[in-house]
Amino acid sequence: MKQIEVVAAIIQKEDRIFATQRGYGEWKDWWEFPGGKMEAGETPVEALKREIREELSTEISVDEFFRTVEYDYPAFHLTLHCYLCSLQTDALHLNEHEAAKWLTKDELDSVKWLPADLELIEALKVH
Repeated sequence: MKQIEVVAAIIQKEDRIFATQRGYGEWKDWWEFPGGKMEAGETPVEALKREIREELSTEISVDEFFRTVEYDYPAFHLTLHCYLCSLQTDALHLNEHEAAKWLTKDELDSVKWLPADLELIEALKVH
């Protein structure tokens, strides 16, 4: 089975968490944390900062490792490294996603999360 390793930013601001809606591909319209694939030679933190610059045109501070999720999609195995992050600037621009929301912990279930993210959602509710 194909293996894919990615990083994701759980961006927090006050009591809210930033969620993005995919605008393309098989999982179009599902919600996720922004991030993406690691490139050869990158550390997870370097990859995460690069992906956020590409996807949101902003800079983040990677504050704390949160957890790694292993998930089997039908066509590939996903290893998802997640970090708690904060914005270094308030400016955000959606370059790849079709929508975004700032959600409180109580609102996390109000969107349709990608299957691999569901374990993160449950963990964030009690974090």
